[in-house]
Amino acid sequence: MTRRSGEGREPVAGGGGSFHEMWRDLAPVGRHAESGGYRRFAWTAADAECRAWFEEQARARGLAYEVDRNGNQWAWLGDPAQGDAVVTGSHLDSVPDGGAFDGPLGVVSAFAALDELRGRNVRFARPLAVVNFGDEEGARFGLACVGSRLTAGRLTVEQAHRLTDGDGITLPRAMEAAGYDPDAIGPDPERLARIGAFVELHVEQGRALDLTGDAVGVASAIWPHGRWRFDFRGEANHAGTTRLADRRDPMLSYAETVLAARREAALAGAVATFGKIAAEPNGVNAIPSLVRGWLDSRAADQQTLDTVVTGIEKAAREYAAAHGVDLDVVRESFTPVVEFDHALRDELARVLGKDTGLTVPVLGTGAGHDAGILSGSVPTAMLFVRNPTGVSHSPAESAAEDDCVAGVRALADVLEGLARK
Repeated sequence: MTRRSGEGREPVAGGGGSFHEMWRDLAPVGRHAESGGYRRFAWTAADAECRAWFEEQARARGLAYEVDRNGNQWAWLGDPAQGDAVVTGSHLDSVPDGGAFDGPLGVVSAFAALDELRGRNVRFARPLAVVNFGDEEGARFGLACVGSRLTAGRLTVEQAHRLTDGDGITLPRAMEAAGYDPDAIGPDPERLARIGAFVELHVEQGRALDLTGDAVGVASAIWPHGRWRFDFRGEANHAGTTRLADRRDPMLSYAETVLAARREAALAGAVATFGKIAAEPNGVNAIPSLVRGWLDSRAADQQTLDTVVTGIEKAAREYAAAHGVDLDVVRESFTPVVEFDHALRDELARVLGKDTGLTVPVLGTGAGHDAGILSGSVPTAMLFVRNPTGVSHSPAESAAEDDCVAGVRALADVLEGLARK
């Protein structure tokens, strides 16, 4: 790899402050006092604070700031109408009680990399932009990458308008309450046509780089992945007076399906997780009438993923039948395998390895990203920064300061190679 942890000075500070100053200012926003995790959900007060921070950073650097029709934020250096722009960034929202690095590291690093390039007095032949894509995690409305999906035409306006949070608030109502026009959302081909390359920096969600001893790596592909909702419908009854033999308890079928998911994933070398559940009537002394569980499953290839999900659904139907329970399975979202643009990926590896001649780690990932959504419309690539714990979507998510600085400098090198005269 080009740079190991601890090498090099901190990137040059711009008008918005150094990497560490930006990180310090953003860190308290949306952090839960008890869990220590972040609750930065789309179109909430915490999200508004993050968006205000982004605008402040853009304006402090004299960048042209704008919000597109889908609520994504952009900060431009140069004229976007020129086209063939080099864009970098990520997202600022979080999963429930998520970590500090997933998303924000890419946005903070993008501003810091721009500062570094200005410190080098680089002259650019192409426009540069930093972007914050809205509602990437899907924590509130149940669908990931809403902002980039809408922009790329991967989510229709009608589908977006039907998205509802746990309190019954629709996406249009939430956007309107936050001061944005929900009637304006939709595909944005003109904006996408201006982008020549999109490079997203992200904390690694795994330990591959920690095992190789590298601070930064390049992404090869995103595993195919999806979310399925399993609705087990039984019969509500009294928990204390109903004989076990007389029960139609959907919780039993659900519990057995959770174990089946683990078994099927282990056999196939994939992953499968039931991480969200809702029960009705949700009483301690009541047998539930409905148990709704959401399955997230991912695998290195489509055939393996199909095998895992098919096996889980088959087992679930057998368990449901045995307990007199009805079952509906609905696929709520799906993203096929994403092979990042090979030419752009190879260019990143070349730029990062040119000073040392060392091989840059190239690794796949099971996590979805805005870069994956945009890959069907523009050339995209990703950089990963080492996460020593391998933990993500948790307050334990981490990255060493030196590795973050190495990520900034790697991103700056890549942007310079793509955009300079």
